[in-house]
Amino acid sequence: MTADSRSASRHRRLGLALVVAIPLLGIGAQGAAESPAGAARPALTVTLAAPETHEWPRLLAATGTIAAWQEAVIGAEIGGYRVTEVLVDVGDRVREGQLLIRIDSDTVAAELDQARASVAEAEAMLAQARDDGDRARQVKGTAAMSAQQASQYLTSEQTALARLVAARAKVRTEELRLTQTRVLAPDDGVISARLVSMGSLAQPGQDLLRLIRGGRLEWRAEVPATELSRLAIGGEASVITPDGGRFSGRIRQVAPTVDPRTLTGLVYVDLPLEATGTALRAGMFVRGELDLGRSEALTLPQSALLLRDGFAYVLRIGADDRVTRVKVQVDRRLGDRVEIVGGLDPTARVVASGTGFLTDGDRVRVVEAPPPILPPAEPASPR
Repeated sequence: MTADSRSASRHRRLGLALVVAIPLLGIGAQGAAESPAGAARPALTVTLAAPETHEWPRLLAATGTIAAWQEAVIGAEIGGYRVTEVLVDVGDRVREGQLLIRIDSDTVAAELDQARASVAEAEAMLAQARDDGDRARQVKGTAAMSAQQASQYLTSEQTALARLVAARAKVRTEELRLTQTRVLAPDDGVISARLVSMGSLAQPGQDLLRLIRGGRLEWRAEVPATELSRLAIGGEASVITPDGGRFSGRIRQVAPTVDPRTLTGLVYVDLPLEATGTALRAGMFVRGELDLGRSEALTLPQSALLLRDGFAYVLRIGADDRVTRVKVQVDRRLGDRVEIVGGLDPTARVVASGTGFLTDGDRVRVVEAPPPILPPAEPASPR
């Protein structure tokens, strides 16, 4: 066989192989393209969260100042005398009538003794004047005593009586001044300020101490004017302490006026006695909540929410087990649940958790939520 005939034979065999191989490649490519289409794997295994309706309290958040329910100003009623002893300090609890401050009483006591001596002198003068007056009345109209002399005796009697009354009034005044050298508590309460020290000179009207009457504090909450009509006297409220604790209280009064600058009104909330002297102090600025009653709420677990760009979303599961991102409006939060106020059908099925790992159109596999883990039962005590 010549070289030309051998070359032609090779070319025929190569052409036949290409004719057979090309259809086979097409069939293989078609099978590779068709096989994954019908077997798309789910992106994530998820559990369902169905919206639930609950009866929730409706709370109004507010801020305000802690203040004394009433603060009594304790001052001196006597002036010009030294303070000799201060028996209480800030924070002390006192009882009504308890001695708080002593003021120097030596001078006042001496003046009281002098007033009492003046009474004794006035009584003696009145006794003599009465004897003279009795004689004048007995001989009145006779020659034994002139009418002028009798009139003088009767006038002296009246004068002596007036002097005795004045002397006795002076005694009562000095006795009162002596009691004023002892400053007493006007009511039960807690000393909130001490403005005097031993040795200082007391003056009338000077503030010496301040007292929180009854030890009672109140929260003066600032509430928008539009919300004031929804509050009722006697309603419940709570104050949140700086350390996260809470104290319950009741609305005592709602202010009849509104601040024209801030458009807020004050709500006065009585706090329990145990709040005094603990985490709350008069003058603190704290936050709290006012109870506006109860209402129904459509809720979801907080884990079902997806927060993006300041908005809240949920992933709704369709009939084909694919998720769709839905924007919702939220309101109240209680524990691990949040209220949905718009954007979601109450019958919708949503992804309970793991929303951050899914996007629109992802296919998921839905499984039943595992039952809650209950604490082990305590063994029965032997009888």
